[in-house]
Amino acid sequence: MVIPAFTLDRQMANIGSELTQAIGRIMESGQFILGTSVQHFEEQMARYTHTLGAVGVGNGSDALYLALRAAQIGPGDEVLTTPFTFFATAGSILRTGAKPVFTDIQVDTFNMDPEQARTRITPRTRAVLPVHLFGLMTDVEALRRDFHGLIVEDAAQAIGATLRGNPAGSVGDLAAFSFFPTKNLGALGDGGMITSQREEWVDTLRALRVHGSRKKYHHEMLGINSRLDALQAAVLSVKLSYLQTWTQRRQQIANRYTARLRALQLETVALPVVPSGFTHVFHQYTIRVQHRDDLQAFLKAQGVGTTVYYPVSLHLQPVLRELGYRLGDFPVSEKAQLEVLSLPIFPELTDSEVDYVTDMIGQFYGKRMA
Repeated sequence: MVIPAFTLDRQMANIGSELTQAIGRIMESGQFILGTSVQHFEEQMARYTHTLGAVGVGNGSDALYLALRAAQIGPGDEVLTTPFTFFATAGSILRTGAKPVFTDIQVDTFNMDPEQARTRITPRTRAVLPVHLFGLMTDVEALRRDFHGLIVEDAAQAIGATLRGNPAGSVGDLAAFSFFPTKNLGALGDGGMITSQREEWVDTLRALRVHGSRKKYHHEMLGINSRLDALQAAVLSVKLSYLQTWTQRRQQIANRYTARLRALQLETVALPVVPSGFTHVFHQYTIRVQHRDDLQAFLKAQGVGTTVYYPVSLHLQPVLRELGYRLGDFPVSEKAQLEVLSLPIFPELTDSEVDYVTDMIGQFYGKRMA
């Protein structure tokens, strides 16, 4: 059996005709930049995230950067975030001229540890940028007990997740989403979005994405060219109608993985957790294992695709050497980078495929399902 870590082939087989029709309507309209399709999708996303407004941009990296820019984060400021995430998180901070300050993650959730974060806050900390990793939200409420400044959610992997009933994108002052094709809500290319509860930031973001212009050829601030394509907005509007169903299926798959892996009683395998009051949308189903590379190689030989997110923590990346961090500074993150393994998960994955993956993991460890 061959099981990819991720594939869009099955999704395209199911809804490809709807997407083709949506793209055809945009082609007939001749309106490819911003316009009514983008506005419609922004309105949908604002409702979905329970926020005042949503602003579509070119990609998730720009969404992070522009969210910080809208809040006037810049040189001399510090932004607290975690080292166990994709590079865009720190890159967006550096693009503003601010300094990323790292704090370690929790062992079980992979998200920012609020207790450790409290010790890293200084008078220069203008914002905290928690990453809702793998589809589980950071405990932003705990962060707010010690920090009363700006919170910008990196919600790139967590659309649909909730914290005590509040959806990702609504618990911070601003939030950034990515619609990269592999995301739970993915475009047919790049795309991103920023949500906020403050009207003035939404207005500023609409200007920042078009070179700082509210009126054509009149530029009030230094912005960039980062607009969500009308074609992508039309595709995302179609997909958004399926997101709840897809999320429920991801959760079913995760529950099946968890039940079967627990039944194997593998002492060296740690499974994902969902703390009380949280919902997990399982952008990834990530386990922690000893002998991770050997297990990954074995699964590959059995036809099972897996992925390692992330093999090198940001504080150890060569380009960030000047920040002054060293190996040993963030031991939880450093241990995670050696142990994490993300198993196949996408809504079209079948129960029999989940069973095969878990059977192969059991075989590697010399265990059989009871």
